[in-house]
This record gives sequence, structure tokens and C-alpha cells, in this order.
Amino acid sequence: ASAAIKSAFSLHPNVTRRNYRKGFIMKRPTLHKLIFSILLFAISFLALFISHKSSAFADWYSSTIYPLFVSSIGRFFGIFPFSVSEIGLYIFVILLFLSLIRMLVSSIYKMYAKKKTPAWLGYGSSLLLLCGCLFTIYTFFCGINYGHTSFAEKYHLESGQYTLAELTSLCNELTDQLNALSDSLDRDSDGLADMGKDLQDRARAAMFSLGTTYPEFSGYYPQPKGLLFPAFLSVQNLSGIYSPFTIEANYNSAMVSYNLPFTICHELSHLRGFMQEEEANFIGFLACVNADDTAFNYSGYLLGWIYATNELYEVDYDTFEEIYNRLSDNVKADLSANSSFWKRYDSKVAEVSGQINDHYLKANGQSDGIKAVFEHLLHVVVRIRNLHI
Repeated sequence: ASAAIKSAFSLHPNVTRRNYRKGFIMKRPTLHKLIFSILLFAISFLALFISHKSSAFADWYSSTIYPLFVSSIGRFFGIFPFSVSEIGLYIFVILLFLSLIRMLVSSIYKMYAKKKTPAWLGYGSSLLLLCGCLFTIYTFFCGINYGHTSFAEKYHLESGQYTLAELTSLCNELTDQLNALSDSLDRDSDGLADMGKDLQDRARAAMFSLGTTYPEFSGYYPQPKGLLFPAFLSVQNLSGIYSPFTIEANYNSAMVSYNLPFTICHELSHLRGFMQEEEANFIGFLACVNADDTAFNYSGYLLGWIYATNELYEVDYDTFEEIYNRLSDNVKADLSANSSFWKRYDSKVAEVSGQINDHYLKANGQSDGIKAVFEHLLHVVVRIRNLHI
């Protein structure tokens, strides 16, 4: 009898006794995965909590630790001429689907074989560990940066109130700028503005040039990348996306050309730790209008014009119509082409994506979500005009 009892409790070293008594066997590697997953989530949530409570910590991290990742990991993935994050996502989805099929087949087999280790337990622990690793990467390559002092606050460019007269004056000035710039741009066979070649290098140069005035933007920038399958972003009504997992600035290469310079500069600003979308909009605008590049100037002013006149449309339609009629036919052609492009992708997918993006922005400190992204740029553009920066 004693030999039988001894044999019953002489378990395999990879099996825990407690779970054996409950009727199923949990191997030690599975338990270790669960423990390590919990540890990763705990560290990540703690880091996010501290960064959102202490801007001093987030400022220190963004200026000292995060740039090391950009200059190493970002530099490595920048070697590849394609978006590694895009290809990685497609591979990840395929492997996840295949692993799920494998787990289901294994579960059926073990159920009929009456084995005590359920297949879903090992699969679930591995999946949880993967999620823990991805969330940790997101936290240290992106999430913490949401807590640092905003660029607008640092340079006293916080959004404030403006009058209808100021808004109208701004819209008129932007219209004059666009009309002048549009005459000096090359046009393609469809009559649309041609932003030219080497946009990635020119965007990096624009951001680097901005660094001569604002030190936060000096230093190395990995190569921004257009997606191989830009429809992936188009169906979500997205013009670009920053990948924290590979530290890549990705943009929708299928958009109407005038969007590209502004969008690329917007995404590159994320690589400097400015994760808030309204800030990235402002920085993209600032980089474009201050660049020694007519195409970039046009892109920045046109995006600024769109945000400003959208607001004017809501408060004084008659004045908006007068200003719109002052636009040159070339600018109107670009705006019309852009509207037609995005209209093709109006769908339930775009609506759901917008809602998810809105919740994501609110979860990261942008209380008004997407609405605030548009309004903030308008406020800052008005303030820049008033300060003559």
C-alpha cells in the first residue's frame, strides 16, 4: 500500500500536484507561462500608471531611453525597403489561424484518448504570453510617451479661444497661400498636384530641419514606408499608422498625392515620442510649412485650410462659400479627387474603425477623441498666425 501511495505522488517533474488532484494535469511550462504573462502585464500597467501620473518620468523616459530604441531597433527595421510590421501582421494572422486549427484538432484527439492535459490550456497560456509580450513592447515603445509634457504646452502654443474674424482672416490667408503655391507645382495627367519623388527622404529632411528650431526633432529618423497593400488602411479611413513593434512610420501610399508629405511628417513625429494625434497633426503642419520644399508647403497649408474651413462652414456658411470660390481650379481639383478617393471606402468597416480609434484616443488622454484631433490643429494654427511664428 505504501508503495502504491508513493508511486501515485511521484509525478513527472513537469507536472504540479495541486492541479493533478483537481482532475487534470498542468505541466510546469504552462504554469511558468501563466506566471510570466501576469508579471509582464503587471510591469506594463505599472509603467503606464506612473507615466500618466508623473509627466516628469514620461519626459525623462521619452528623452533618454526611448531614443535608444529608435536608433537601434528603428534603424534595424529601417534597412528593409518594405514595411516589416505590415508583412509581420499578415504572417501573424495566418499563423494564429493555423495554430487555432491545430489546437482544435489536438483537443478532439485528447478528448477521445481521455488524456488529462487539455490542449486549450497550453494554447491559452502561450497566447496569453504572446499578448503579454506584445503589450509590454507597446508600453515601452509607445504607451509611456503619451504621458510626457505636450509640445504645445512646452512652447506655450496651447489651444485657446478665437473669434470668427480671426478664423475668417486665417482662411483667407491660407487660400492666398494655396493659390500661389498651386501655380508652381507640377501636375499629373489628371491635373492633380504631383508631390514628386523621394518623399521619404524629403520628409526626413523636413523633420530634421525642424530640429534646428526645436531640438526635440533633431537626430536620426528611420525610413518611412508606404504599405504594399494600402487598401488595408484605406478601408479603415486611415492615412497612416505608427508601428510600435518595429518602430516604423507607415503611410497610405494610395492617397491623393497632396496628403503624403503631411502624413509622413505626422507619422515621423511619433518616432520622436509625440504620440498624441493632435500633436502629431500640429508637428506635421509645422514641418511642412517651414520646409524648403514647395510641395511640402502646399501639403501643409492645404491640410490646414481643410480643418479651418470645415470649422468656418459650421459657423458661417456664406463666408465659407465666398472663400471656397476664391480657390484656384487646381486646388479645387485636388480637393475633389481627395473626396472621391475616401468616398470609395465609406463602409461599415470604416465606421467601426473610426469608433475603435476614437475609444483608443480617449483611453490615452484625448477626452474628446477624434473630434479633438481636428480642433486642436485649428486652434494652434490660429495661434501660430497671431504670434507670427
